[in-house]
Amino acid sequence: MRHNFDLAREGYLNLLPVQHKHSSEPGDNKSMLYARRAFLEAGYYEPMAKAVAMMVAVGRPQGQAMRLLDVGCGEGYYDRQIHAYCGQSVQIELHGADIAKAAVAAAAKKLPSARYIVASSKRLPYADQYFDTLLRVFAPSDEGELKRLLQPSGRLLIVTPGPRHLAQLKAFIYSEVREHAEEIVLPQGFERLDTQRISYRIKPDRAARAALLQMTPFAWRTNPAIRQALDEPEELDIETDFILTLAIKTAKDHTLEQKTAC
Repeated sequence: MRHNFDLAREGYLNLLPVQHKHSSEPGDNKSMLYARRAFLEAGYYEPMAKAVAMMVAVGRPQGQAMRLLDVGCGEGYYDRQIHAYCGQSVQIELHGADIAKAAVAAAAKKLPSARYIVASSKRLPYADQYFDTLLRVFAPSDEGELKRLLQPSGRLLIVTPGPRHLAQLKAFIYSEVREHAEEIVLPQGFERLDTQRISYRIKPDRAARAALLQMTPFAWRTNPAIRQALDEPEELDIETDFILTLAIKTAKDHTLEQKTAC
């Protein structure tokens, strides 16, 4: 049976079945989306985003096209950075998927050349081995889907918080600030190629600090007193710390290939 889907006015497809929704509007709410948009577009994470773009392009033979999926793409900020930094040197077919319809609509509007869909990361509506590159920035994913979607020797780039990420912000919320682990556990069937740690300091103003707090999980643990304390300093020096892990899909895990062959 063949199915037809209509493009939304902004240029994306909504492929999230109603029975897979756990709320009327899954994903980040609008206040979180607005906060993330304001903070990211102010350029505070641009050095990390540029490092992501460079890592995506590294080792790519001249003239070889790339088909990339951003899993949990949000409003497509990192896709736009990849397009800006690598679009002239690497032919990239950009795709993005997120469960939040408002975020996907914004992403599609800002980068019409990319292909965006509303879908769950646990059930991504793409053919097996459709992509040669997957990107996951601070987003959940399903290990089985990552393996299924990647071609043999395809690459997976994961961005996670480093040990000191937002330590000064967390100090307003927690009595004891615990550091993140520096190394991540890769999904089964992947082998690490490279790891980069990107660390630098930012000085967001009061409005940017409020946006940063709102776009993080820390927002759920705050109260009016914490928000007021965070708003008091005219300037606040905050560490950013990111771990970029590039991995390759290995031939050691033959589960998918065996299933496909049966």
